[in-house]
Amino acid sequence: MDIHHLRIFVAIYNKRSFSLASRELDISQPTISEHIKNFEAELGTPLFDRLPRTIIPTKAAETIYPGAVHILEEAETILDAVRSSSDKVSGLLKIGSSTIPGTYIIPRLAGVFRKKYPEVNFEVVIGDSQNITNMILNHEIVMGITGAINRNPSLNYTTFATDSLVLAAPPDYIQQNRATKDKLAEIPLVMREEGSGTRKATAEQLSQHGVKVQDLNIVGILGSTSAVKEAVISGLGASIFSKLSIEKELNSGELKEIKIHGLEMKRSFYTVTHKRRQLSPPYSQFMDALLSHKA
Repeated sequence: MDIHHLRIFVAIYNKRSFSLASRELDISQPTISEHIKNFEAELGTPLFDRLPRTIIPTKAAETIYPGAVHILEEAETILDAVRSSSDKVSGLLKIGSSTIPGTYIIPRLAGVFRKKYPEVNFEVVIGDSQNITNMILNHEIVMGITGAINRNPSLNYTTFATDSLVLAAPPDYIQQNRATKDKLAEIPLVMREEGSGTRKATAEQLSQHGVKVQDLNIVGILGSTSAVKEAVISGLGASIFSKLSIEKELNSGELKEIKIHGLEMKRSFYTVTHKRRQLSPPYSQFMDALLSHKA
């Protein structure tokens, strides 16, 4: 059984798509299809039902999947051990990050880190916290940075930075600079999507103060911090932002912070790794840089 077949099979199973698996693995779709065709021939059974707009794993695929993931995990563990035996800090650092740290923290640290280790190159994949967590679990990346914790027992989380969550709007949208918790429910709000670390942190912080997200006046849900900022600046509503993401807009006067009486919200950012993965020197050194970072 070819481990390359297993890697392609797992990618297709996770993505439910030959084209998405092709992009993830950087292999042409015809090659992906040929590998699966050969794997199915070897097993003597189809692994996916091909429908017009999707694919569905067969019962055989459901049976094979857990074992395939385990084999790939063991293979990655062996490779990690070999890489860790070298002390050289060089090569590609591919990191998955949720929007806020990936946009406002990691780029600054990457610049400083590469001055110290000029043979390191960076690739930062931006997604919401849930997507990054899934990439770690599927061994698509070794290290992730998220704004929310998934309680999966296979994952290690370490806090490396904190930030404030603040209500903000254009200066003329809300006349007062302060609001009460009761008033918050009346303000039109733009929010991030489910799966966003900012959305989850906001919901948790509000809940601790007796405010439920479902009771808020949500007028828009958008898939990125940049989109939320543009919508708010254009007058769609106010929003609760990670303060790191709107420092420029607060300084320029495009947005103003509205204090909520009796409600001070904080959030954390975390490194996330898989418990079965060893960090090679580039990753372990960058982890040290993250943990010594002060935000």
